[in-house]
Amino acid sequence: MQTPVLSESDIEHFITRGYVRVRGCFSREMANDLTRRACERLYCKIDDPSSWPSGVMRPPESQRVPFAEIAPRAWQAACELIGGADRAKTPCTWGDGFIINFGRQPEHTWMAPSGAPHSWHKWHKDGDFFRHFLDSPEQGLLVIGIFSDIEPGGGATYIASDSIAPIARMLADHPEGIYPPDLLAPCKEIAANCSDFVETTGEIGDVYLLHPFMVHSQSVNASNRARFIVNPPVMLREPMCFSREIPSAHSPVERGVLHALGVERYEFVPARPREAVVPERILRERRAWEERARAAGALGSA
Repeated sequence: MQTPVLSESDIEHFITRGYVRVRGCFSREMANDLTRRACERLYCKIDDPSSWPSGVMRPPESQRVPFAEIAPRAWQAACELIGGADRAKTPCTWGDGFIINFGRQPEHTWMAPSGAPHSWHKWHKDGDFFRHFLDSPEQGLLVIGIFSDIEPGGGATYIASDSIAPIARMLADHPEGIYPPDLLAPCKEIAANCSDFVETTGEIGDVYLLHPFMVHSQSVNASNRARFIVNPPVMLREPMCFSREIPSAHSPVERGVLHALGVERYEFVPARPREAVVPERILRERRAWEERARAAGALGSA
């Protein structure tokens, strides 16, 4: 039997605050190679800020690697949180289409995480590709894999740890499910009423594992370094269950929902079929890639 990656206190922290940080899960050398090549796909150089675009951009993916291979300790920790590897939908992979925050936005002023509204806040619940139910299997966990050292003010993701309970209550009150765009306004309001915020700083190789109901936002990168992360979901084979016959069979993710709802068991049945959604962001990213390529002379004029 494998030695657990997460301690009992880690599990309790996840249930009550919705996240754990697993340190040193992959090498600095690998990360540096992947981020350098990602910049090349955006026609810029990682060591030449003058060549960077501004703000947040993703490069096209060139490969996908199994989560268990690229960050085995983090994968084991993720399995401990969802109730075992047999509950994960596989293959579960990481791509190299990093979310890069290049910064270079002097019009934005960095602020520590809070519920105060700012023009650059984009508080949201991940999952723009499916209708959201309380038990949705499409996201059993959120993942932030850190591929560049991130200090305070360096563009880290902001998370609102006390957002999980209001999200859980909202989803429990809507068994018909919620269409992704209809979550944006409630998430913004929920964040405005939260008080437990975390700036997910870290070093290359660190991995944050977040509850799927965690409301979070991008932040301003006020540093002189580009910030690189991945945030692939860990999907489940089956929908979550909050009424297992043996209470100890509830995963920490499920226990987090029960804790948020303030109950020991909860019977949930979706009131309509599950539904996949084609995200509009995919079209936006393709247009951005074409613009970068055209500016670099890699595409002919339209």
